Amino acid sequence: MKVILLSDVKNLGKKGDIVKVADGYGRNFLIRQHLAVEATKKSMEILDEQKLQESLEEKQLEANAEALKARLAKLTLEFKVKSGKDGRVFGSVSTKQIAEQLMQKYEIKIDKRKVIDSAPIASMGYTDVKIDLYKNKVIGVIRVHLSE
Repeated sequence: MKVILLSDVKNLGKKGDIVKVADGYGRNFLIRQHLAVEATKKSMEILDEQKLQESLEEKQLEANAEALKARLAKLTLEFKVKSGKDGRVFGSVSTKQIAEQLMQKYEIKIDKRKVIDSAPIASMGYTDVKIDLYKNKVIGVIRVHLSE
């Protein structure tokens, strides 16, 4: 019996996969537990339609990330820090502070874990910070300026 998996099943396959299983296992477990549906002509058409919709959504999300990348390229975040002799900085600017300032000033929501250069910025001047906007395909760059 061929079935289409509705969710990931350990040792069998991932959601959307078409797998061949024993009749009893398919009918009595997978279909009853709503983990799969029988692979009929109609269910195959529905699966194809769902995959098409998912690919369109993925393209839209990637396009949104590209637009955000262009917007971030124009921005410079300013941070005031205290410094001592020889331009040594007391403290640093963390990814959390970068994400908060983006939200407050520009209403751009970025998860602090998406910042690729995760080390705190502890040097005066301009620093380019890379941000993963979409599955490591779209990487945005934002300038951070530390001054006294």
